Amino acid sequence: MTTPNTSTRRRFLGGVAAATTLGAAGFAFPAQARVTAFMQSVAENAARDPALSDFYRLTGYKPIWTGTGGRDKARRQALLKALDGAGTHGLPQAAYDTDLLRANLRAVKSERDLGRVEVELSRLFLTYARHVQTGVLTPREVVRDIVRAVPLRDGVSLLTSFSKSSPGAFLRQLPPGSPEYVRLMKAKLAMEKRLARGGWGPRVPGKKLQPGDSGARVVALRNRMIAMGYMRRSTSQSYDANLQKAVQRFQQAHGLNPDGVAGAGTLKEINVSAQQRLASILVAMERERWMNMPRGKRHVWVNLADFTAAVIDNGKVTFKTRAVVGANKSDRRSPEFSDEMEHMVLNPTWNVPRSIAVKEYLPLMQRNPNAAGHLRLTRGGRVISREGIDFTQYTPANFPFDLKQPPSRRNALGLVKFMFPNKYNIYLHDTPAKNLFSRETRAYSHGCIRLNDPFEFAYTLLKPQVANPKEFFQAKLATGRETVVPLEKHVPVHLVYRTAFTTAKGKVEYRRDIYGRDARIFAALQKAGVVLRAVQG
Repeated sequence: MTTPNTSTRRRFLGGVAAATTLGAAGFAFPAQARVTAFMQSVAENAARDPALSDFYRLTGYKPIWTGTGGRDKARRQALLKALDGAGTHGLPQAAYDTDLLRANLRAVKSERDLGRVEVELSRLFLTYARHVQTGVLTPREVVRDIVRAVPLRDGVSLLTSFSKSSPGAFLRQLPPGSPEYVRLMKAKLAMEKRLARGGWGPRVPGKKLQPGDSGARVVALRNRMIAMGYMRRSTSQSYDANLQKAVQRFQQAHGLNPDGVAGAGTLKEINVSAQQRLASILVAMERERWMNMPRGKRHVWVNLADFTAAVIDNGKVTFKTRAVVGANKSDRRSPEFSDEMEHMVLNPTWNVPRSIAVKEYLPLMQRNPNAAGHLRLTRGGRVISREGIDFTQYTPANFPFDLKQPPSRRNALGLVKFMFPNKYNIYLHDTPAKNLFSRETRAYSHGCIRLNDPFEFAYTLLKPQVANPKEFFQAKLATGRETVVPLEKHVPVHLVYRTAFTTAKGKVEYRRDIYGRDARIFAALQKAGVVLRAVQG
């Protein structure tokens, strides 16, 4: 890099006073510092970005990248190294044109050129930091039901902290430090190497294979299981016990019924390409970046794509149950967000959401006024008799009543609900419809999360605050009265959607993209410049 007018820069670096004066273009500069072409260039080039403008104004327009000292050089080298390795994080490598940056550094011939490069380096730093720390995309701009608050960092604070830190160490701590992110990165590299070796080989044709079958299709299934790592090498051409166990392992790792039969649903998942699985891993990494924040030593983790809800204590699953999530309809899909569980309600009353009342129950009562007799009609808190009411005179817009279902075992919420008050009216609850939990795909609700084992879930949550959670819970339940039980320490709740996730041992499991969200996220990542790579190794 050519160094223009070193003596001028040294004079510039030397004096900054608290008072300010206006430069030729109207920018505020330290009063005692001579306004140089470098300072003017930095101010002009940073003006369109508030974070950059504020940072350089606060630092007196000093360089942090283009100075003559060793620290500036170390920062440049550390940033260039990080940008060159951005692809390892599944980031859009093309968004950080390091070749152009290096060319611009070599082409510097004046203080104004140097000012432009100084700001360009800071802008690239902030772009990379945002991407690797909290994601490339803004979730809700891609999928409206991802209403998660991404923990974005302040640009001025990032630049300030970076300028005072060891540059390499600072850049290395930007990505999520969660074990899940580290394991996903390893899985990504392994999948990229698999792609370089041609993926998993030919697809398995046909609609069904089962124990006892033999022939070319069985060989194709066997080879696919071996390539995927579910079976050791074998020359058997029959659907024997070893192949059946391999299929069962595959089914378990993909949320399928582990019957060992390669039916249509299982074969469809077996035939998903390595490229598609890599895309799922890249999306999972982006989702992990969106949640680069403390999740709570104890927290509830609901994976909508996995149809499960779990309690996590200090990074370990201490309770897990099957769940039913929102149906795949525009107004029923469960949203993604985080909040805090504050209390549980035993023997709850179901206050029917207005959307359900007018869309589902009003048409029934218009045909038969006594329909849905398990629901009470109320107005202003008073129970209203249905006798003499002509429901045909009402529309969804002017329906004046509320619908409520009193506590009972037949209540739509079952016998307990778990509340983390939010504007989406989403909560976890029991249900009398237990038959749905045995199904492989469990997307049937209006958006709330139904639990297969709600009592055990309650005992787990109550354990830190009562001596005998089961006895305490059952005593409250036996009264038959609606009872609010506060959680003495609120528990963070995270509603997530992961079609690719890892086990503690690093194995990757995959789930179907039931809402089509991950397909949309990956398309947006591709549009931003993320690419699928094949890596030799």
